[in-house]
Amino acid sequence: MNVIKTYLSAVAIVTFAGNGFTQTTVRTDKVSHAEPLYFDLVRDLGARKGEKEFNAGFDFSNFRHYNKNAFLVEYEFAPINRLGFEVEADFSFFKRAAQNAEIPDNKLECLRFSTQYSFFISTRLKTTLAVGYTQLVEFTDFRHFGKNNLVTGTAYNPFFIAAKRWGENFHTLIYASPLLEHDFATNKLAVNWQINSSFLYTIPHTKHFIGVELNKEINNGKFEITIRPQVKIKLSKKMAIGLITGIPINKKNESYNSFLRIIYEP
Repeated sequence: MNVIKTYLSAVAIVTFAGNGFTQTTVRTDKVSHAEPLYFDLVRDLGARKGEKEFNAGFDFSNFRHYNKNAFLVEYEFAPINRLGFEVEADFSFFKRAAQNAEIPDNKLECLRFSTQYSFFISTRLKTTLAVGYTQLVEFTDFRHFGKNNLVTGTAYNPFFIAAKRWGENFHTLIYASPLLEHDFATNKLAVNWQINSSFLYTIPHTKHFIGVELNKEINNGKFEITIRPQVKIKLSKKMAIGLITGIPINKKNESYNSFLRIIYEP
């Protein structure tokens, strides 16, 4: 819980400090990038003060012995130019697909507290670079609420982002980060890697895009990749939806999955 208190205190300080600046009167540089839908960013690259967004996501995954239905809600905002914050809650629910198969318990997987800063923005090069950090707080399953420790672990996740727009409609982005997972029960620290890339095409004169996202992981020395074709449809000035299909390439127990993201920008 100390992690949550520390993060919220930092957000409050930055937000309060940001209100003391007249950034709302200054239009800072910002390159328009199409950003991936499954592994989305904390806030738009080059975020401007006052921007905010609500997301809800629905993930349907098939495994060998069970099906997993996941749900997420998130809120992201920019208290000052170039700096974004995000709070996200991830829930997972499981259904047995094979008789007598063992399945995980339903749970609040984690709370994610993230911040991201765009330190380089070039409208001439159509390029943005950013760094950020995510703190994950992991919880016990619902069945053991009140019986076991509520918080079972945490994860430390610094990351780097590089994005470039090629011409007016083609977009590439790379996200790279170590993920340091701390299990409180064993007091062990596991280090894995995430390297995500996306190739997206915006349809001319619209906010719609199509493309593919490649989610690459190195877990316990094993390389895994999931290909995610996707499309974003802008329904109105404030509302959009994202449709994603997941195709695992070398994950033995995982089959295809689908993901729906609902995006609202007030």
